[in-house]
Amino acid sequence: MKREGHLKSEQHTHSKLQNKRGWKVLAITLGACMILSACGNSNSITSDQAEQQSAEQASNNEASENSNQEQDSASEGAAMVTPDNFVDTLMKGSIEDIYRQLSPQMKEAITLEKLKTSADEFLEGVTSLDQVFAAEMNNLTEFAWKDQTGTKGIRAYFTEANQIDGLLIQPLETHEDTDQKFTKTEFHFPLKGEWYVFWGGNDVMSNYHYEHETQRYALDIIRSKEGFSYNGDAKVNASYHAFGEPLYAAADGTVVEIKNDIPDNVPGVMNPEEPAGNYVIIDHGNGEYSITAHIKKGSVSVKKGDKLKQGDLIGELGNSGNSSEAHLHLQVSDGPDLFTSRSINIRWADQSQQFTRGNTIQGLPE
Repeated sequence: MKREGHLKSEQHTHSKLQNKRGWKVLAITLGACMILSACGNSNSITSDQAEQQSAEQASNNEASENSNQEQDSASEGAAMVTPDNFVDTLMKGSIEDIYRQLSPQMKEAITLEKLKTSADEFLEGVTSLDQVFAAEMNNLTEFAWKDQTGTKGIRAYFTEANQIDGLLIQPLETHEDTDQKFTKTEFHFPLKGEWYVFWGGNDVMSNYHYEHETQRYALDIIRSKEGFSYNGDAKVNASYHAFGEPLYAAADGTVVEIKNDIPDNVPGVMNPEEPAGNYVIIDHGNGEYSITAHIKKGSVSVKKGDKLKQGDLIGELGNSGNSSEAHLHLQVSDGPDLFTSRSINIRWADQSQQFTRGNTIQGLPE
């Protein structure tokens, strides 16, 4: 998520090409890739998964303006690549035009030749690419497409000036055997008011957790107002609309584990040593355990052994652990261990709402 205004972030640049399914995965992950990180396997925050913290997606207006001017000068007379013609440009093999519009940081991460090689291998056998997602957050717009077989996907991240600030090419796998299995317990959304599903769904294009069995059906939820997850200084937790919001038990159960002493991160500075940060794990019976992570330090209001009813206060949303900004990370697993248990699709009491990427969810009454 790109930050507006004066903030200048540190830039993290990774480029990784790896063999997978006979073609190469390309993940250029920069400060611009709008991907919320969440607790997961201890090594889950890696470059090839394109999990860059969204609070590092800031650049100041002056730098952006200068870059755009340089880009306009360099591309004078060339066709402008926009979200509307990106797929046509790619399918025609006009990779030079796409490369021309990459941000300076992305050009440092990958050469034109490597981009061409990756694109050629990705496009082998591809006859069409259909848009499956488009959403704007914090002045950066993400677009995602799948090929005709549903086995290849591509994401591109555009600024308002059509600079390409992120690009991800990846194979897509499905897990139909577990996609159709839901919890026996019915869960209620554990927050009040209106919320935005940042990651959620049964494919890796809508939910980056999906490729990991331990997190496959996890959700990352933020609070968005007027297209922004924050207001003010993007390096201050209190600027984020989600930070400090009360968090409630999603169903009846018994608390089996908590953590409450992990400091909240400066947004964008993550803590991989404590992936889940502060958390509450609740046993709901039927071999189902809800795991709520990244809770605000010192806010956990329950203790191990407490018997809870749905709607009981358990803490406040925070930014602890391997988290880039304040958000809800919620999953239900078949055991209490985040790193060895398998994630289960959540059965919601209100089945009228779709907990998939880009949707707005109405929570408990305020």
